[in-house]
Amino acid sequence: MVVSSLNTYSTSKQEVVNINKNHKESKLISINQNGQIQIYQSSYRGSYSSIIRDSLRNAALGRKVLLVQLMKGGVKQGIPNAQKLCGNLTWVRPSNSYDQHESEDITNNENLAEEIHNSIIELWNFCKKELISGEYDQIILDEVFLAVEMNIISKDDLISTLENRFISGDVILTGTSIPKNFLLMADQITELRS
Repeated sequence: MVVSSLNTYSTSKQEVVNINKNHKESKLISINQNGQIQIYQSSYRGSYSSIIRDSLRNAALGRKVLLVQLMKGGVKQGIPNAQKLCGNLTWVRPSNSYDQHESEDITNNENLAEEIHNSIIELWNFCKKELISGEYDQIILDEVFLAVEMNIISKDDLISTLENRFISGDVILTGTSIPKNFLLMADQITELRS
């Protein structure tokens, strides 16, 4: 017997339909509805244009895609100003980020540094909600490992969120320095070279 977490078969993962109570040798198999975790690694930042291209293609093919660039800002960005492309691609960046300011300004201004940090945390909390909601067919967390390396996102929080996600499609994580814990979790690891 196969147990599925699809709502069309049962209302929860715990419910099981027992078709034949007398058949004692039935073996239950739980099917995990989560998609794969894919990691794209590169030796330098800004090398993920192929992932962005693929997200556009997937959106044009009807898949609902969320592209989150955690460490890159832009004019009038942030969760309320997420960009919609191809009808199915939601592209969001933090409302304030490190690349929008000179490093000296951030170092010399505690308030600015805190504002940037909080902006990225706000976006990460949005990502966690979306990973658990199952609303998207594909979620891309661009430069999430840089946020981990900079201690903006905790490694344990990211691991826990990935383990508890509900998304039937793939979760794509990118970065330049990937902690071993995540390499072990990944279904696919791709190294991008110039």
